[in-house]
Amino acid sequence: RSQVEQFTGRGGDAPMGSDQVVDRMGFASNQLVLEVGLQPDCDEELRGAVKNKTGTEFVEGSATEVVDSVLLWWRDGDGDLVDELVDALTFLTEEGPIWVLTPKVGRDGHVEASDIQDAAPTAGLSQTVSFPCGTNWTATKLVHRKGNKK
Repeated sequence: RSQVEQFTGRGGDAPMGSDQVVDRMGFASNQLVLEVGLQPDCDEELRGAVKNKTGTEFVEGSATEVVDSVLLWWRDGDGDLVDELVDALTFLTEEGPIWVLTPKVGRDGHVEASDIQDAAPTAGLSQTVSFPCGTNWTATKLVHRKGNKK
C-alpha cells in the first residue's frame, strides 16, 4: 500500500523511489535523453535510474542527435526559461516530452509553478503533470501542443 501511496503522490511527503519515478516519467529502453542544466545539486539517484532504464548515456547540450526526451534541470536565476525550452525542442522528437526539474518549495533555486505555466505556451508546449521526483526536486512534464486538445 505504501508504494501505491508514494507512486500516486499520496501519503505525505514520502518520495517515490527513483525507479518508480523513472517509470512514471515514461522512460524506456534505448531512448536517447538530452540533459540540460546539470550542476552539483542535481539528483544523482534519479539520473542513475534514468540511465539504467534507458541503457544509454545522456546526450550533452552540444550534441546534434534527435532525442526521445529532455531532462531540464532548472533553478530560479538560470536565465530565460522560454529560450531554454525552445533550444531543447530543437532536437526533440514530436512525441517526446521535456521534463523540467525544479527545486521543491523552500529549497534554494525554487521556481514558481506559474513561471513554467507562463513559459510553456510561449515555447509551443503544454504542461501535463507535475509531481515530486525526489527529496529536493519536482518534475513537470511539458509536451508539444496539439491543436485544440485539452
